[in-house]
Amino acid sequence: TLPSTFRQSLPQSTDWPSIAAVAGYSTPRRNDLPSSVVLPEKIVHSNAGTYPGQFAGLLGARHEPWFIEATDKPHAYHAYSGAFPKYLFNLHKGEPADKDSWRFEVPNLTLPEGVLGPRFRNRLDLLDVVEQQRRQLDASGNRGGYDRVRQSVLSLMVDPKVRAAFDVRQAEPRLLDRYGDNSFGWSLLMARRLVELGVNMVQVNLGNFGSWDLHGNNFPLLKDYLFPPTDRAVSGLLDDLEECGLLASTLVVMAGEFGRTPQITHIAPEIYKRPGRDHWAPCQSVWFAGGGVQGGTVIGSSDRNGAYPASDPQTPENFAATIYQALGIPSTAVWYDVAGRPNHVYEAQPIRRLFG
Repeated sequence: TLPSTFRQSLPQSTDWPSIAAVAGYSTPRRNDLPSSVVLPEKIVHSNAGTYPGQFAGLLGARHEPWFIEATDKPHAYHAYSGAFPKYLFNLHKGEPADKDSWRFEVPNLTLPEGVLGPRFRNRLDLLDVVEQQRRQLDASGNRGGYDRVRQSVLSLMVDPKVRAAFDVRQAEPRLLDRYGDNSFGWSLLMARRLVELGVNMVQVNLGNFGSWDLHGNNFPLLKDYLFPPTDRAVSGLLDDLEECGLLASTLVVMAGEFGRTPQITHIAPEIYKRPGRDHWAPCQSVWFAGGGVQGGTVIGSSDRNGAYPASDPQTPENFAATIYQALGIPSTAVWYDVAGRPNHVYEAQPIRRLFG
């Protein structure tokens, strides 16, 4: 259930933590990298509101997933959606949009000019000596979180392999062609590289500003602008993971937050030129691959209209538990909110039939 303080476009500290936040809280960091990363941007509505549900909430700010803001799109109202530059469209008009000036890069991952890696580390060693005198940090209980954040920042700035992982637009042409030379492809390529380096969970937001919220212009936008870059990027990711030996140990999940109405609608002809589908909570489909999943397995079914579950329904809690299990989180694990109250990580059983 939603907390009583929930606001649709205003994330708050009383919100339930996201799957990415719980995963980051519950798994150990590897190679001094964040346990959980979200890219290439936060999910923002076209009315300028930031969606809740993607942050740490009750876990506290120190357990936020690491948000990599790789795009420079303005977080304000506009109707440009999709995968830029080639697959960018105007959501309301259902027409192509041209915003080739948008960039895709991870900012501030370079050392100051003239400061090389060894010199930078020497400065940090000196800083450690000074900080030993700051016992109040230990007394306040904030030192551990501070050190974790600092180590993650240092790894991002100093390790050339980590910095290279973010520089996806300079990847070899063959790799860019496999994933697609657009923001969807770049995002999934970056995710694959981060997993290879040791990040436990990477959440990739494919599209922003309502890219998939097609109340209108549904069919041409899916066919011409959303499916092509998505199909290419996702198939490229799966093939790449298989070739580099990571697919068997990496669970890949694709899902939205709800389904769409079985009936075609045209609720706002003054805004949308063509029909679409509206929000629909009772039924949707998601898929899992890799990580031991038995390919070709179909679990559950809907009625003939695709409106309601007809057999073996699963819930968001089952969905989350499946991800937690793949990450190796014990079934008895708990997370503690900022007031020290324990909460079960698992609110349901994993979907075990996925794994044979």
